[in-house]
This record gives sequence, C-alpha cells and structure tokens, in this order.
Amino acid sequence: MIELPGWPISDARETALLQEVLASPQWGGFNPLVSKFEDAFAAYQGAAFGVSAVNGTVTLEMMLACSGIRPGDEVIVPAISFVSTASAVTRVGAVPVFVDIEPYSFNMCPDAVRAAIGPATKAVMAVHFGGSMAELDSLIAICEEYGLLLFEDAAHAHGSEWNGKRAGSFGLASSFSFQNGKVMTAGEGGIVLTSDEELAARMRSFANQGRRPGSSFFHHFEAGNNYRLSALHAAVLTAQLERLDAQIALRNSNWAVFLEEYGTAPGITWQSIPKAVNRNSLYLILGRVTNGGRDAFCDRLQAAGIPCTPFYPHTLYQNPMYTSGNSPCRVMSCPNAEGYIGDAFWIGFRALMGDEATTRAVARYSR
Repeated sequence: MIELPGWPISDARETALLQEVLASPQWGGFNPLVSKFEDAFAAYQGAAFGVSAVNGTVTLEMMLACSGIRPGDEVIVPAISFVSTASAVTRVGAVPVFVDIEPYSFNMCPDAVRAAIGPATKAVMAVHFGGSMAELDSLIAICEEYGLLLFEDAAHAHGSEWNGKRAGSFGLASSFSFQNGKVMTAGEGGIVLTSDEELAARMRSFANQGRRPGSSFFHHFEAGNNYRLSALHAAVLTAQLERLDAQIALRNSNWAVFLEEYGTAPGITWQSIPKAVNRNSLYLILGRVTNGGRDAFCDRLQAAGIPCTPFYPHTLYQNPMYTSGNSPCRVMSCPNAEGYIGDAFWIGFRALMGDEATTRAVARYSR
C-alpha cells in the first residue's frame, strides 16, 4: 500500500488568518480580506478584476448572466466536463451546444466548435480539463471571426499557462472553483475573473443582492442574489494561494519522475499536452486504456492506495436533464467523447504530492 499525502492540507498560516477573521467584527463577505484575496488571485492569473462567490457553479452562472447571455442564445460547450459547465448555460435560459473533444487532449476540438456555429450561437465555453489548457489560439481566432464571446471554465487550471499567459486571462471572463478537491481550496468557493471593468461591476452587484457601491444597504438596483464568499473562506484561500506555486512545481517535478520511471508500456496512452502549455496545474493525471481492462486497471491502483477513478459514466448530453427533453440542447456528433466513457480514467493530483520514491512507486503500479 502506497502512503500518499492527504488533502486538503493546512498549516499555521491558515490558522493565523482564520484567527484574524474570528477576532474581527465581520466574518462575512464585507471583511476587507475578501476583496484583498480577489485582487491577489486576479493578479496571479493575469486578470484585472476578481469577483468571488460561494462556489464555482454559481460563478459560471454569474459570468454568463452578467455577460448578456439570454434565453434562446446558444453556448458551445465540450461534451466532456463536470455538469456545471452545461447546467450553468441551462440555468440562465440559454441552450448548450455539445461538441466533441480531441482524441487524447481531453479538451474541446476547435474544428468541432467551428462546425457547430449557428445563427443563435453567442459564445464558446473552453474547459481546461485536468489542468492542461484548451487550444486557445484556435478558439480565439474562431470567436473573433464569428463575433462570439469566449469564456473559460478554469476550475482545474489554477496557475496553468498557455505560452506564458495564465488560464483565466484569455476570454471575456473565466470561472475558477475552490471546491474541496481542487488544487487550492477552502472546502467550497469560486471566483470569476475579467479585465472588463463594467462586467466586473455587474457581477459584483449580482452577487451582492443588486447593491451598488456608495448606495444604501437597502437600495437594490437589480434582482441579484447573495453569493458572497465569507471572510473565513477568503482567509483559507489566501494561505492556499501563497503555497500554490511551490505545489505546482512539486507536481511537475514528480510528473517528470513518473514518466521517467514509467517508460514505455503497452495499453496506456497519457493525455496529450499541447506544447503551448508551458505550465500545468496537474489537477488530474489523465489517460486511456487502449487494450481494454480500464476498470480492472483502476481497481488495481485503488487497492494500492492510488486515487484512480474510471472516467465519467456518460457524456454531458447523456444526462437525464438533457435526454428527457426538459432542458433544450443541441448535440453534434461526438465519437471521441463517447469513446472516452469506456476507456478513460484519471488519477488525482495527490499521487504527485509525495517524495520521489513515492512517485516512482505510483508509476510502477501504473504500468
């Protein structure tokens, strides 16, 4: 049995920041620590503004609603992602258009995006699956050609870079998650980043029950909601951000060790990482079992203490909310995505958080 580090991790830094909040008269979202964290994370990812919220699902909804996505509009999304990528589109009344992913990158195929564009298409939602980023050069060019908005679902990509530019700084806006299993976490939480000042103001009002800066506490300008992140969460996230660079460096160093130890072996094809991805959060180690036996492979690793999970049991459009006909959608041909369901897997990032000897042991078990 391999002993891997646990997750989440914390130390005296989280404790000290939490004590500061507990000693203050404001534990909620109006504590200055919240805005300080928003500014720090936005700057870290290369955006001008950050608007935090209670989780990364509502940040997707905020991002879409405040960017002008309306009922009947179409938003192109990959067929493979967590349900929030699509359900956020549905919840603002728009129509998700599901497109295929590339054979081994685990990210949306730009050619499939281009083929899906129709008269109602208003935006593309790029998902950076596992931490490796989607083909942004092509997606940006397509969006510019057709006048579409580009959004980033960067829930997996804290600190990832495409040609030296951080995830979350390419589209009109981007959404990150701080859920318990993410590479930086406060148990729950999320944030939207943008460099559009007016959009940031709309989202901040939307998340604060329609209030605007300088107005009365009981003066509401639109039908917003209370999505505010608490100061307790911001305290934990401040500490998590401070150690994120070191953790990303550790995972990337251990990934190199993993590949060296693993060498070449039949049956497994690892995620294809574009050369433009010069920094990868390595949220997930992704692969496909190409000779059958995916479930047995996962069972063997789990028995050894390695967090290996079979892939999603279905594509997003095969969820009951879409197959029932109750939630409108449009589905393009997605043979790659459907193929992933039977042979893909992921290994959680804890497998790359140990020392070199532990990493080599993980690689040997994965052969």
